[in-house]
Amino acid sequence: MIRAVISVVVIVVSLWVLQGARQGVQITAFETGGTPVVRYAVADAGGPAVVIAHGFAGSQQMMQGYALPLARAGYRVYAFDFLGHGRHGVLMSGDVSSVDGTTRLLVEQTRSVMDFVDAGGHPLALIGHSMATDILVRAAQGRNDVGPMVLISAFSREIDAGFPQQLLLVSGAWEAGLRQAALDSVRLVAADAREGETVQAGDVQRRMVAAPFSEHVSVLQSRVARGETMAWLDRAYGRASVVRILPTGWAILGLLVGLVVLFPVLARRLRDASVAAHALNGRQIAVVVGLPAVLAPMIAVPLDPGFLPVLVADYLGVHLAIYGAVQLGLLWYWGALRGRMDWGAFVLLLAWCVLFGVALDRYAANFWPTVERIWIIALLLPGGVLFMVADAMATHGAGFWRRFGLRAGFFASLGGAVALDFEGLFFLLLIAPVLVLFFVIFGPMGRHVAQRAGPLAPGLALGVVLGWALGVSFPLFQA
Repeated sequence: MIRAVISVVVIVVSLWVLQGARQGVQITAFETGGTPVVRYAVADAGGPAVVIAHGFAGSQQMMQGYALPLARAGYRVYAFDFLGHGRHGVLMSGDVSSVDGTTRLLVEQTRSVMDFVDAGGHPLALIGHSMATDILVRAAQGRNDVGPMVLISAFSREIDAGFPQQLLLVSGAWEAGLRQAALDSVRLVAADAREGETVQAGDVQRRMVAAPFSEHVSVLQSRVARGETMAWLDRAYGRASVVRILPTGWAILGLLVGLVVLFPVLARRLRDASVAAHALNGRQIAVVVGLPAVLAPMIAVPLDPGFLPVLVADYLGVHLAIYGAVQLGLLWYWGALRGRMDWGAFVLLLAWCVLFGVALDRYAANFWPTVERIWIIALLLPGGVLFMVADAMATHGAGFWRRFGLRAGFFASLGGAVALDFEGLFFLLLIAPVLVLFFVIFGPMGRHVAQRAGPLAPGLALGVVLGWALGVSFPLFQA
C-alpha cells in the first residue's frame, strides 16, 4: 500500500511539472514539404523564430526541454523530424559516410524548413543536437538570415574561426571527446579560452559550457544547458526573458519510474496461477546461454537480410528469432517450458506498456508508430516474440545473477555479429543501450506478471512490445 501511494504521488507531481512546462504554450503540428513540424508558441507570440533539430535516431519530442521554455519566453519555436525519424514517413537515403550523400539531403531538408519559417524581421536562431549540429552549420552557410546558433554535443568540421559568428556550444560534462571538440571550436577565436568564458574577435562571438552531471542524452534536459541557451539567445536579440526552467528531466524520470513501480500493485490482482520454475543445472545454463550466442550470428550474418527499409532492424529481427528459437528448443528438450496462456495477464501487461509508451511519446521521445512503420513492426514481431518468450521461460524464478548471465549471452552474441560484419552492423552498437533499457524498464513488470500467471503471458506481451519498440526506434533508411 505504501508503495502504491508513493508511486501515485510521484506520478502526480511529475505530471504537474511536465504540464507546467507546457503552461500557456500552444503546440501546433503541421507539415511543410512533407516534413512534420511542430510549432511551440504562446498566444500572439511576436518574438524571434527558433528552428530546433534533433540528433540521430531522435525525434522532435526529444527537444521539448529547449522548445518549451523558449516558447514561454515569447520565442516562436519550430521543431521538426528529419527524414526517416519520428513522425517522418519518407525514408532517409544516400551514403551516410559521404557529405554528398545523406548529409546533403538532410541539409536541403533543413533549409526548406528554414525557408518556410517566418522570421518576423529577425535573424533566425538555430539549435541542434548531435548529428544535427553539423547539419545546421552546413545549412546556415551562405545565408544572411541566420543569427545565434546553439550546438549541443557538437562536432562539425565546418566550424572555423569566422563561422558561425554567434555560437554557443554545450556539451555534457561526461562527454569528454565532444567537450574538448567544443572547446577547440571556441579556441579558434581565442587560443586561451576556457569553459564558461565568452570570447569575441570582431563580429565573432563564441562560448562553450559543460552541463554538469550530463551525458549525450541527459544534456537535453539539463537546466544549466537550457538556461545558457536562453541567455545566449536573449543576448543576441537584446531580450531579457524571465522564465523558470522546470526540472522536466527529473519529472520524466519520475513519471516513467512511477508507472513501473506502481504496476506490481495491479499485477497482484491477477488470478493466482503461479507456476513452479524448472531449475536448470550449471551445464544446462551454460548451453542455453552459449549455443544460441554462437549460432545466431553465425547463421544470421551470412544471410545478410535486407528486406526492411530500416537500419539493421531486419538483421536484428532475424538474430532475435534464431536466438529465441534455439533457446526454446533447448528448454523444450529439457522439459523447462512452463505454464499456460493467461489472456487477462497478457492484456494487463500490454495495456500498461502502451500507457508507458504514450507517456514517453508525449514528454520525451517518439514511441508511436506512423502508418509507414506498421508493417515493419509486424515483420519484427516474430523475432521479438520468440526471443522474449524464451527469455521469460529461461529466467522464470531466477535470481538477479542468473538473469544477468542469460541476457549477457544475448549481448555477447550481438557483439559477435558486429565483429563478423563491422561495417554493415555497426549500428547494433548504438541500439544495444536501447535493449538494455528495455530489460531494465519492462523486465520487472514481466516478472511480476510471471509470478502470478506463469512466464508465457508476459513473454508474449513483452515480445509484442519489443517488436513495437524496435519498429519505432530505428530510422527509416534506404541506401
